[in-house]
Amino acid sequence: MNPVSPLFEKIDTSIEKKVDLIEKSYPRYALRAIFACMFLGLGTAVAFGIGMKADHIAPGLGKMLYAFMFSWSLVMILYMNAELGTSNMLYMTVGVYRKRIGVPLALKILFSCILFNLIGGVLFGFLIAHTGPFQGLEADNFFFTSIAAKLDKSSIQILVEGMFANIVVNTAVLVSMRMKDDAGKVAAIIFIIFIFAFLGYEHVIANFPAFTMAFVASGGTIEGMTVASVLHNLFFALIGNYIGGGLVMGLGFAWLNNSKSSYVD
Repeated sequence: MNPVSPLFEKIDTSIEKKVDLIEKSYPRYALRAIFACMFLGLGTAVAFGIGMKADHIAPGLGKMLYAFMFSWSLVMILYMNAELGTSNMLYMTVGVYRKRIGVPLALKILFSCILFNLIGGVLFGFLIAHTGPFQGLEADNFFFTSIAAKLDKSSIQILVEGMFANIVVNTAVLVSMRMKDDAGKVAAIIFIIFIFAFLGYEHVIANFPAFTMAFVASGGTIEGMTVASVLHNLFFALIGNYIGGGLVMGLGFAWLNNSKSSYVD
């Protein structure tokens, strides 16, 4: 008999809760996924809002403060029990590997989550773009130039950055699950998420509200922002995110903990 991993017992419990909710009340599951992008949209808005102000003070300061403030998005999502597609890439892959859930149900949960994340991202991105901080922005501001840079990346760059982004996100999720103290948990999440936010890696769900806000706030004038360029970014970010979150972190750590060794998480 394999040793029991306390971490994977918690992951199994989380998977069971997701299955129970989506089977008993699909609309409630959908709303939790929509709420994830409400929190992500607010985190993105304050991050870019502070980034735009800071970039006028000193070049490079905007990026640092953007990364710090964006990190609070995951704190809100985790503490408010919202459903995030990129962390579900880990949960569903682990669930299938550990035979806690079948492939069809795992795909239903994952794609439902991503779909309602998209709906929430577009809805709240649209609404936030109509608030004060995003009115009358200069064409060369930190927000618009950051979005334009995302859309100018090559397929392989988006893929690799997507992989590392979700390695970081799911590291934050797993670390937070192992911590008992809330202050330590929040600090760990912030400083881990800072890594991918500062490095500018690609997170498909975060891009839902970010692209929507940028399009609406700019009146569709951002250089290189076309339907094709947005879909190109989202497609390769999605694949990269699954590789990083589902295969590297999910399957990798599930395999590590499927062992007769006492060295389990």
